[in-house]
Amino acid sequence: MLPDVLTLEQLVDHFALPFFRAAAMLMAAPMFGARLMPNRIRVLYAVCLSTAIAPLGASDQTLDALSGVALAAIAQEILIGLTIGFLVQMVFDAIIIGSQMIATSMGLGFAMMVDPQRGVSVPVLSQFFVVITTLLFLAFDGHLSMISLLVNSFSSLPPGGMAWPTESYWTVANWGTQMFSGALRIALPAAVALLIVNVAYGVISRAAPTLNLFAVGLPTTVMLGFVILERSFGNIGEALDAMLTLTFTELQSILAANP
Repeated sequence: MLPDVLTLEQLVDHFALPFFRAAAMLMAAPMFGARLMPNRIRVLYAVCLSTAIAPLGASDQTLDALSGVALAAIAQEILIGLTIGFLVQMVFDAIIIGSQMIATSMGLGFAMMVDPQRGVSVPVLSQFFVVITTLLFLAFDGHLSMISLLVNSFSSLPPGGMAWPTESYWTVANWGTQMFSGALRIALPAAVALLIVNVAYGVISRAAPTLNLFAVGLPTTVMLGFVILERSFGNIGEALDAMLTLTFTELQSILAANP
């Protein structure tokens, strides 16, 4: 016996809304949203996630697919998914900004390569930090925590439910300050040490004006920069862990906010 039209509409509603939330999260999240990730693989991940999550987000109401209410519900699902992926991506952006500051201080700002995640040119040192951050993110089970947040969001914010509170939008907008504070936390030790080195070269240039500081200072600054990075490299894991913990905690409070 074939199912009636109402049953088919309910199945579509129960699957489509979770799909939009999962697909939006994967589109903005690190690794999953990278340019090297094929769109077919990303869609396949979204289908698998939405199929597993659909029973959790099931509701008794049926939305007309062509109504304004359904379009508003889809827009809210996309916004929720983008929020989860975007805030986690900002942790990676903090690492990139901090490493760019270090590369500029070392004199390696001219050494550029293409970032496979964004398709833009970034310093080689930034790309190295991104690779290390990605490996640490996987080691910390950050991808599983992100999926867990997505699953738990259907309990506090069911698909097609009440509108997201306005305070949550302001919280997401103000969260951008954490990206710059995280970048400063990554770059501050090496940047301060390299600043002291540059001040020392300034004093030397005043004492010996005939000394070619460009020929001597640049190689020495790069060498000392790598030594400083090697000594402070262990702090990256702690800083990343702290930023991820703070981000996931904030996401839990945002997604749990109900009007």
